[in-house]
Parts: sequence; C-alpha cells; structure tokens
Amino acid sequence: MINFALIGCGRIAKRHADLLGTGQIKGARLAAVCDVQRDRAEAFGRQYDVPSFLSIADLLAAPGIDAVCVLTPSGMHAEHAAMVARSGRPVIVEKPMALTLEDADAMIRECERAKVGLYVVKQNRFNVPVVKAREALDAGRLGRLVLGTVRVRWCRDQSYYAQDAWRGTWAQDGGVLANQASHHVDMLSWFMGGAESVHARGITALVDIEAEDTAVATVKFRNGALGVIEATSASRPKDMEGSLSVLGATGAIEIAGFAVNKIRTWQFSKPLTSDADVMECFSVNPPNVYGFGHQAYYEHMVDVLARQAPPLVDGHEGRQSLELIMALYESIASGREVLLPLSVDQCKLGRPHGR
Repeated sequence: MINFALIGCGRIAKRHADLLGTGQIKGARLAAVCDVQRDRAEAFGRQYDVPSFLSIADLLAAPGIDAVCVLTPSGMHAEHAAMVARSGRPVIVEKPMALTLEDADAMIRECERAKVGLYVVKQNRFNVPVVKAREALDAGRLGRLVLGTVRVRWCRDQSYYAQDAWRGTWAQDGGVLANQASHHVDMLSWFMGGAESVHARGITALVDIEAEDTAVATVKFRNGALGVIEATSASRPKDMEGSLSVLGATGAIEIAGFAVNKIRTWQFSKPLTSDADVMECFSVNPPNVYGFGHQAYYEHMVDVLARQAPPLVDGHEGRQSLELIMALYESIASGREVLLPLSVDQCKLGRPHGR
C-alpha cells in the first residue's frame, strides 16, 4: 500500500483526493493533506478522514507518508518539490512541472541528489483513445508524419480567476498555454517528436489577467512535420472541445470530445479487422474535463513505486514539454520565430508581473 499525501487543496486536488481517499486505486490510499488556508486543509481532512496540516514541514515530519503530490500553484512547484525530495520521498507534481527551465532543472537535481523519483502528472496520456492512438503510431500505421494539431476551446471566466489571486499571473500561473492547454501541447510533442521551431501569437481577450487567454501557434518538428496549436479559455458560455489530430502518409487519427476523450477519425491506408472494435469500444466520454486519466495515472504510479515499472513521464520528459511552452511564450513576447533548444530572453513566464 502506497500512502500518498497532497500539498495544496485547491481545484485539482479534489480529483486526486476523490481517487486516493475513497479506495478507487488498488494499492494506494490518501494519508494526509496540507494547505496554508486552514479552511481548505481542514475541509479536506474531514471529508477524507485524514490528518490535515497548515505547514509542509509539519506534513513531511509526520509518519506513514510514502509519496507526496505537489498540487500548489505552478510557480511554487520547484520550492515545494525540493522540500519533499529532501525528506526522502518521491515527488508527483501537477502540470506544468515549473514555470522556468531553471526551476525544472533544480527539481531534477534535487530529486537525483536525494535518489527519489520525480514524476509529472500528464493524465491525458492515459485516456483510452490516446493510448490506442499511440499504439497505432508506434506500430507505424500512420507512416511518415505530416501534420499534428491540438485545439483547446474551454471556458474560464472572470469568476474562475477570482478564486485565487495567483491565477492568470505570470509569476505563479501563466495563461491558457501554461495551464489549460499544457496537456495538449505535451501530447502534440509526444506524438510528433521534438520541435525545431515555433511561431506564436497571444492575446488577452475576455478576462482581466496578466497572461493570455487565447493563443495560436505553428510548430516545425525535427522530423520535418508541421504542427498547429489553437488554445483559448475564452469559449463562451461553456467548454467546447479539447482535441488532437495526427495526419501521416498512411493514416489519420483525430481524438476530440472536450477532454481528448473520443475518437472521431480512425482511418488507414491498410485497414485492420480490429479497427471496427477500436471505434466501437474506445470512444469514452468522461464526466469532467480531467477525463478518466487520473485513475489510470495513479494505477501507473503504484506500478512505478511498488513494482519499479518505468515511468511514462519523469522529470526530464516533463521538462521537454515545458521547454516547448516557454518557446511559445518567447515567440509571443518577441514577435518572431523561436528556435529550440531554447535561449530565453523575453519570455514572461515565471517572472513577477512578466518582467
């Protein structure tokens, strides 16, 4: 049994706590929670019948905790991950792993120094349609890749940003690219390969925040394929979709729905008899924007922590998608095409007030 503790009892923590605190993950349980806001910490503690703490130091001093999930604002991930690593426990951190490459590198170093694992939550990689699509890609059914596209059309109005002062700030959060669309940018990179360059534009259209709520970008990948990113949290009055499409010389896949959760296109130059089963059995509509992936993610983490299975997204993998996000912000700030590996100059992400 792996005993998990949660640092941060905000919006996303509810999903983690519901899984760990209600016996939905075999081999895992919720052992403790922590938040600097007393009402949040105590509410989680009462609901899931676990100890609650106001201090990370006090949480880490408590017995019976095997691994810790860092669910605090993105700009705090590096500091909190380092504290967990120094306590000798594995670190599971929500997306994005950090807001600067320096912080990401520091997290990796701290965990390597402490000889503990660093794992980044990328639950959409575990959505069943995404798993089937990746199997087709790995089997070579798409052939030479030509074009990959992700589209995020979600709704985050001013009331969402008013929930916490850090939301939408450059120092602690970023905009739609760093927050809502970070999973989709990760999947685009995961399917298409490493990026060679990006060219992006962003605006703040419908809310009063420091960062962008709408962005578009083109990507050139090292394998010669192209990519398109469309991301907005300015869909009104509600969420529309979160989708991924991958086109190759011998096939095309499109996964749509509002959480990359429903296969819409599944076509190949050389069809297989199993294709009909894929379309019938693996179009899944999860009940919320987080999808079913968190459950599969924690089942994966139990395998990693208890049985030494190789992790799908470690710190180095998380850093790669962060670098692509930062390149997008660098392009928005500079107005030019940005090459990777990234040399940051004008990127506002992770800087107080974008300075």
